[in-house]
Amino acid sequence: MNNRRDFVKKGIAGVFAGSMFSLSENSEAKTLKEKKEDTFKLGIAGYSFLHFKLDEALAMMKKLNVQYLCIKDFHLPYKSTAEEIATFHEKLKQANVTGYAVGPIYVKTTQEIDNAFDYAKRVGVKLIIGIPNHEDLPYLEKKVKEHDIRFAIHNHGPEDKLYPNAASIYNLIKDLDPRVGICFDMGHDTRDGRDAAADLGKYHKRIFDMHLKNVTAAKKEGSTCELGRGIIDIPAYVKMLRKVKYSGSCSLEYEKDMKDPLAGIAESVGYFRGVCSVV
Repeated sequence: MNNRRDFVKKGIAGVFAGSMFSLSENSEAKTLKEKKEDTFKLGIAGYSFLHFKLDEALAMMKKLNVQYLCIKDFHLPYKSTAEEIATFHEKLKQANVTGYAVGPIYVKTTQEIDNAFDYAKRVGVKLIIGIPNHEDLPYLEKKVKEHDIRFAIHNHGPEDKLYPNAASIYNLIKDLDPRVGICFDMGHDTRDGRDAAADLGKYHKRIFDMHLKNVTAAKKEGSTCELGRGIIDIPAYVKMLRKVKYSGSCSLEYEKDMKDPLAGIAESVGYFRGVCSVV
């Protein structure tokens, strides 16, 4: 008799637990269904593949299921012919990858600025990531207006005497044509003693692109690490991305283990997607 009672109790408990599990599953599914798709997209900065040929880089991107690439010149040289550019884009298409921008490009003269815009036009992108001299900013603005191609200036941390952080860029471009903006490197910004999430909030209207990374310390000696292992609060950063409705690319720039980066890139991509799914 006692055995029968125990059996019934366990049966009822099992049904109840099953119902609660089903309810929890349905609730979670409903929450996921109701969650809006993010306005930003995940990409990879081409510099992450410095030591790899294009085919090898695209094979890694396919494994990661990442579809956006910022094009570097070691994969598509500045002097590429129309045929070489067409072949390049066909390879990207076969890998389900879109090349959305070119750079970073150091443009130290007005002639190099001309060359950068010519390159972007021939490649067929509407965004250049670059580093111009301060005195050439008026000329850069002229070219932006002429070509209707946006130019995002990249910050490089405390070693960079031109653009160490986002504020240093914004203060120079705030009165220029709105197509002159920022490629926000959140890691270098942090290495310069800044709060990356706060700077994203302050300057988001002029941030066209961003290099997604984490660093080991908020000082010059800080180095790039896997996205979930550094000092930047990535969940807080994702919340800010959503708060400001950032609609550009968050392109992972992975500079650790650059001759064997796949594991670190995969960990970082997985971490970022995980954070985006729960915050």
